Amino acid sequence: MRNPVPELLDEVLRACADDDEGELLQTIPELADEDPDRFAVALCTLDGRVHSAGDAEHRFTIQSVSKPFAYALALADRGLETVLQHVGVEPSGDAFHEISLESNGRPRNPMINVGAITTHSLIGDPSLGLAERDERVLAGLSAFAGRRLEVDDAVAASEREHASRNLALAYLVHSQGKLDGEPHDAVDGYIRQCSARVDVRDLAVMGATLAAGGRNPVTGEQVVDSWVCTQVLSVMATCGMYDAAGDWMSRVGIPAKSGVAGGVLGALPGQAGLAAFSPRLDEIGSSVRGVRAFERLSVELGLHLMHAPEVASHVLHGVVEPDRDGDGRREVQLQGTMHFAAAEVAVRELQQLPDDGAPVVLDLSRVASTNAIGRRLLTEAVERMRGDGHEVEVADPDGHLAG
Repeated sequence: MRNPVPELLDEVLRACADDDEGELLQTIPELADEDPDRFAVALCTLDGRVHSAGDAEHRFTIQSVSKPFAYALALADRGLETVLQHVGVEPSGDAFHEISLESNGRPRNPMINVGAITTHSLIGDPSLGLAERDERVLAGLSAFAGRRLEVDDAVAASEREHASRNLALAYLVHSQGKLDGEPHDAVDGYIRQCSARVDVRDLAVMGATLAAGGRNPVTGEQVVDSWVCTQVLSVMATCGMYDAAGDWMSRVGIPAKSGVAGGVLGALPGQAGLAAFSPRLDEIGSSVRGVRAFERLSVELGLHLMHAPEVASHVLHGVVEPDRDGDGRREVQLQGTMHFAAAEVAVRELQQLPDDGAPVVLDLSRVASTNAIGRRLLTEAVERMRGDGHEVEVADPDGHLAG
């Protein structure tokens, strides 16, 4: 049987391919030479399967799609408290290249240029030189992508020739005491960060790594801790699409980031990483076709973050009543993911069992995963039932309650 997902992506591609609105970016000459008709989409599942359609092998520079990952590296290297001293987390409501500072001189968030340049300066140990920080950034982006990335030197050189505004932003933040190191070094490193070459399959894997709590689903490497991903995804959801972030979240509902080369990346926690590429941009600086592709994927695959399934209907696989001619045990069979809401439903099911002296088996063999609070609720429920005099056995072949 052929997997239907690639055909579904093909359908999305065909449905959006007739949209020729938007313009190529003209402020970076190397990007202005891109073929405007290139178009690709990709999706990476959390077990590492990558599906794609269109010009999936065409490589382009990552540009601002690098910002969430640079933010993740800064958080991993310096910690949340230090990063928050330099860069905030509030939506700016401004274009990506505007001066958007709080009253104390702190950039409003790491997804706009002034915040991204500041964030770049926070990656690695403070003692790192320019070349060492470049390598830390490139190695980090590569770990998210699952392969060694390269910098497009021609694009980087082109961007340096038009870096006056970013230099001005860097000097402004430096004057407020929020930028570590020299402004020229920060801007040059930021340009090289944005000039890393990727394709949509790389971006989908990078998004899936964020969606999987920092574990690259292709390589198995734990790139950053899960708390880092929680912070990054939160900021992506509120700030990733610049002054269109609210409209994006209401219509698409996937934490996302776009770049002026035409890439769009999405990371849906616990489900998938998604990506699109098409170089014609709208007035916000996002890919016109890429945005349309995400809108269709959100609807057709049911991916909106706020569209959650009813937990209670999926937690309980069944209750097997005691067979008096057998061992007389009652089995409570759970399934799916045991997070707070799911475990709470399971605990209520255990509460409602008749007090008839029948031994109880809590069967977790169909449970896919358990987080900390799910584990705690189920463990305490078992302990309390035993404390009340019930005979309780736990069938947990995958060790979900072992922690």
